[in-house]
Amino acid sequence: MLHLIVGGARSGKSRYAASLVGAAQATYVATAMRSDDVDFMARIARHREERPASWITVEAPHDPAPAVLQAVTAYVIVDCATLWLTNLMLARPTASDEELERVADVAVACFARAGRVREVIVVTNEVGGGIVPVDALARRFVDLQGRVNQRLAEAAERVVLMVAGIPVEVKR
Repeated sequence: MLHLIVGGARSGKSRYAASLVGAAQATYVATAMRSDDVDFMARIARHREERPASWITVEAPHDPAPAVLQAVTAYVIVDCATLWLTNLMLARPTASDEELERVADVAVACFARAGRVREVIVVTNEVGGGIVPVDALARRFVDLQGRVNQRLAEAAERVVLMVAGIPVEVKR
């Protein structure tokens, strides 16, 4: 089954994803890239400490799909689609929206295919709930993320919106 967990920053998305796995073994597909940002690296370290030692961590900042397809555990968590799209946009600065969406479509199809034989949980941010960014690149990102989230939600059997740490069932 493909699950999508969507919500704002610090809404409890990752914690909720982990709660779905419980004590089972999982493959954790991390999309964050190492950075000079001390606060961001502290967040990554905190996430790492919270994960059970039995989980397999695969770092896939540019293309999480192969890691999802190759996973052998019953559960796979992709955390998160937002960082992955950010990395994709930064790695391909001249790519058109259509090119980036085609790459995203392939990943979504891979997640859905893997979801037929295991639980695939994709964490993503809802970035379109605030003001419209003034910066063109930020607007482009918000628009693309919104479209990628729509594709993920369409492919998912279950969609949960996290609001202040509370899971709200959107699609079942």
